[in-house]
Amino acid sequence: MTMPKITVLNQETIDQIAAGEVIDRPSSVVKELMENSIDAGATAVTVEIRDGGISFIRITDNGCGIERDQIPTAFLRHATSKIRSAADLLTVSSLGFRGEALSSIAAVSQVEIITKTAAELTGSRYQIHGGKEVSMEEIGAPEGTTFLVRNLFYNTPARKKFLKTPQTEGAYISSLVERMALSRPDISIRFIQNDQTKLHTSGNHNLKDLIYMVFGREIAANLLPIQEETEHMRIYGYLGKPVISRGNRTYENYFINSRYIKSALIHKAIEDGYHSHMMQHKYPFVVLHIEIEPEFLDVNVHPSKMELRFRDQEEVYETLCGAIRDTLSGKEFVRQVSLDVPEKKEQTDSSKKERGPEPFEVRRAMKESGRGVKERNRSETPPPAPRSSSMPGLSAAIPPVDPPRFLKETPAYQAVPPKKTEPERPVQMELFEDRLLSKSARAEYRFIGQVFDTYWLIQYRDAFLIIDQHAAHEKVLYEQMVQNLREKTIYGQRLEPPILLSLNQREEEILKLYEERFTALGFEIEPFGGKEYAVYSVPANLYGIAERDLLLELLDSLSEDLSKESEELILEKLASMSCKAAVKGGDSLSVQEAEALIDELLTLDNPYACPHGRPTIISMSRRELEKKFKRIV
Repeated sequence: MTMPKITVLNQETIDQIAAGEVIDRPSSVVKELMENSIDAGATAVTVEIRDGGISFIRITDNGCGIERDQIPTAFLRHATSKIRSAADLLTVSSLGFRGEALSSIAAVSQVEIITKTAAELTGSRYQIHGGKEVSMEEIGAPEGTTFLVRNLFYNTPARKKFLKTPQTEGAYISSLVERMALSRPDISIRFIQNDQTKLHTSGNHNLKDLIYMVFGREIAANLLPIQEETEHMRIYGYLGKPVISRGNRTYENYFINSRYIKSALIHKAIEDGYHSHMMQHKYPFVVLHIEIEPEFLDVNVHPSKMELRFRDQEEVYETLCGAIRDTLSGKEFVRQVSLDVPEKKEQTDSSKKERGPEPFEVRRAMKESGRGVKERNRSETPPPAPRSSSMPGLSAAIPPVDPPRFLKETPAYQAVPPKKTEPERPVQMELFEDRLLSKSARAEYRFIGQVFDTYWLIQYRDAFLIIDQHAAHEKVLYEQMVQNLREKTIYGQRLEPPILLSLNQREEEILKLYEERFTALGFEIEPFGGKEYAVYSVPANLYGIAERDLLLELLDSLSEDLSKESEELILEKLASMSCKAAVKGGDSLSVQEAEALIDELLTLDNPYACPHGRPTIISMSRRELEKKFKRIV
């Protein structure tokens, strides 16, 4: 084949390719325009969107405006008032400086700008669609700038089809506006979504008031001020007490010179500072402002300006981690709990008490956090005595009875002469043909007993079965919830009094996005005024388990990945909730309870693995057991 002819792309194509580096969704437009407003010295900024910003975005500020003859130039690529040469990149302090924002936005949307400076008697109205100038006219206008962006990606349908639903795109913009507000307590920021005001900050310079407005009363009531200053750094803001920890890093808010960025180094410093105060898989709430001299930063790392480099990473880490550790040191964080446990009207469930995670979950958490088992103190106190527990979700409540006698009355070893038989060929047990867990096989089970208050030992013909009660119960609960979800069968249990949740705007959007799914599961959640929501009902088989922390964890995890289908996400979270609700290892069960659990397993299509993939049952043949004892070779 011959080499295709090399040609230079036309300007329109170049602009659209360049725009893709900066503008990938409506929130990118809002970010760039809000940064321009802040750089223009605005003390009030209003953001208004419709349809998640896909069809309409309006950003209004009271900044310095743009001079009439400078407006067309502002939409050229690499046109900026923030820097003059490469040397200025070493000390750049403005949020926007690349000169790509307006050009990129105009290349993929229909833009209208109305602006006026203090020196001009009238304002200007300029329109540019798809990078092409449409009109320029004189107009009456107040001092400042208004940007209207319509029909984002109207001329690039391939990119538009990758956008999420308007609700999801709106949630991204909501989170962005909240972060921008937190970055500048001195600016009044108003956010309007589909003609409803979602956020309106006062701009009174008070960061704690701002945290209250964004996150609600509960978080604002559990804050610790932090202040640290070195030769090149200044840190100030608020740390959340461990009681308001969350299930992901969404609440780790930090700003470098009032710029919201993402940094693995800062995340690590925050979490290491909280290390001795935070449970596994929990992350702290922080709002931190970090001021660093510009010459010690490189902000010219990524087109979206969401990343930066530190000249002295070790100093940044040690200063921040040490400041957090010192602030938390010596504080008394005793979590208050209520002794009033609501009684279930139909039946009493003694497994409502909060229990620790299963051993495999602890190991997994330690592995993920980079800490091995070797860190555990060998002088740990012994674990508490096993608790008695009945299991939610079984067909009936069965009174506990004494477990059968174990091997204590049998001799340590009783020599039984082996039968003289022909050597048998080892055969793989075919678990998926219902040979072990079937109604016919169930009738031949002989319960031997329970070991470590976790594993049930059963003899079945020439097989020795071991069932993990936690994994088995987890599977039963999961399948029950999935079935209720798919059959749209509502099994809710009323709560008296209801659980109160304080949600930020993004969590409210997530709740609304999945409202039908929550209702189908048996949740009944209604607005309670302001940012508060009342949970009046929870799934019946999670009663006493689906408390406030679990619901917040569910919302946190749903907000982590909005790219997945709601069905897939909900099923993943059901697996997690089942794990928390299931009877734990160390809970002593009676034979009748174990039998009821196995009967429930028999009704499932695949009873051999829990929702996380761990086996519910393992087996060993008589032949393998005799080989272990050298009865046969």
